[in-house]
Amino acid sequence: MRATVFQAPGDVRVADVPDPAIREPTDVVARVLRGAICGSDLWAYRGDIDTAGRAGNRLGHEWIGIVEEVGARVETLSPGDAVIAPFAFSDGTCEFCLAGLPTSCPSGGAWGGPDNDGGQGEAVRAPFADASLVKIPAEAATDDDLLAKLLPLTDVMGTGHHAAVCARVQPGGTAVVVGDGAVGLCAVLACNRLGADRIVSVGRHKDRLQIAERFGATHVVNEHDGETVERVRELTHGGAESVLECVGMQSSMDVAVDVVRPGGTVSFVGIPIGVEKVDLQRMFGENIALRGGVAPVRAYLPDLAADVLAGWLDPSPVLDMTVDLDDVPDGYRAMTDRIAVKVKIDV
Repeated sequence: MRATVFQAPGDVRVADVPDPAIREPTDVVARVLRGAICGSDLWAYRGDIDTAGRAGNRLGHEWIGIVEEVGARVETLSPGDAVIAPFAFSDGTCEFCLAGLPTSCPSGGAWGGPDNDGGQGEAVRAPFADASLVKIPAEAATDDDLLAKLLPLTDVMGTGHHAAVCARVQPGGTAVVVGDGAVGLCAVLACNRLGADRIVSVGRHKDRLQIAERFGATHVVNEHDGETVERVRELTHGGAESVLECVGMQSSMDVAVDVVRPGGTVSFVGIPIGVEKVDLQRMFGENIALRGGVAPVRAYLPDLAADVLAGWLDPSPVLDMTVDLDDVPDGYRAMTDRIAVKVKIDV
């Protein structure tokens, strides 16, 4: 089959790789219908993280597919079923899975890498299929619009929702979302879904802030205009009780901590590769909570998918570029150059 493979920073290729096959009785093999490129994929692509030993790794942790083959102990899925996958698989039986933290499953892992198929390819072997994959209506497999609405749930919408949950966004409350990437935009949508009355989106790109307004932001603040913290504090009457940090850089964390009010909560869901310090003195003195981490997307998928299927939730505007599988390298370049927010892959 054909799949996207990492070679070196700035070099991803679509190459022939071995076809996936059932290894364990809890596996399924699924044909990928839609995949996506994630902002976190760009860390290695840009060389911002250690890529030693990564040459040859499969890429892609966001996908929707059709089950083609099932292992002997798979109970809930059959060939022909349409499924949506969270960005990480998990066994569904450990203490962490049962507590709603499947991303902490000791038997779990993420799609892609040296040992697992990636979602930016033609097919995937899915471990722990009963626990990891969520069945969606068969008609979704042939509905391009519905697939586009469901695809962000595999990661960025689930992660944005996690940011809102961790920040304790409440109906009638005030929330500030720092970051206008796909996760930040989906976090705005999540705050809107949870009933926040005032949502301030902080970003650096006019076109993305327009999507934030479409998703329910009542105010937008462009960091390029200067005086970001002062402007946000003015809009939130001194600070917000819920602040969502959706980037993972020092500058964005600094803004988040500076605009939360005493007694409020800062959530963080961006990979904190660029964060070296947090103002714990201020947070301690003003009873500010810091919550977040890797989003347990599998735990959120059923509710979010139900809202998409009911027509109440549509995060698809973050998918502003579409490529075929062979053109995935073009998609990486487009996201790196800020030409695209998020790239959808039609496999």
